[in-house]
Amino acid sequence: MDGIADMGGAPGWGTMHPPRQDEPVFAEPWESRAFALAILSNRVSGGNLDSFRHALERLDRAHYIDDGYYGRWLNAGELRLLDSAILAPGAVDARARNLRGEHVEEPPIPEPAKPDYTPTAEGTLRFLGTAPAFAVGERVRAKDMSPSGHTRLPRYVRGHVGVVDIIQPAGVLPDTNAHFLGENPQYVYSVRFDSHDLWGTDAEPFELTVEMFESYLETTS
Repeated sequence: MDGIADMGGAPGWGTMHPPRQDEPVFAEPWESRAFALAILSNRVSGGNLDSFRHALERLDRAHYIDDGYYGRWLNAGELRLLDSAILAPGAVDARARNLRGEHVEEPPIPEPAKPDYTPTAEGTLRFLGTAPAFAVGERVRAKDMSPSGHTRLPRYVRGHVGVVDIIQPAGVLPDTNAHFLGENPQYVYSVRFDSHDLWGTDAEPFELTVEMFESYLETTS
């Protein structure tokens, strides 16, 4: 999905600055509560890591950027609860208004519709009995595709050529796992790209390594 979450390499956002070494994990008490609520919401709704990431990338600009980092986690948690009908649309807003002293009717509690999802093993690593399709040192091209659903294929590498540096263990494919369409494990490759190939001759000179699932890649010949 090409959405607000795919900001890597996008122009117009200014220079990136590393966090301070003494920066607290939670700057305010509400942030730790939002973090906990987001994790709990995903579990209660029957989700997985990829379904939560898909919820994040479906947020609009206000809920993703303007509400801040932990605000977006809280918003994604609410969206997961809506996806699985744990919450009815408008339920959170109505409850908040009533807590402020207003008197509005809250929507009825819906019948939950959690996904039929059970992981085949703990974590995301899986064993494959087949050999990797690509080799270390091989030149590969990131497919120029724009999936309608979730993907971990960054927009800024699509259609560009890089070199395989490392073959990683196989992992659950986020593109299908996020939608509860199967784990479809694939080998993961560390692919090295040149900054000039990605962003032109005016880019700062450096090499960028991107972790990519096998189905994201194709041969250059």
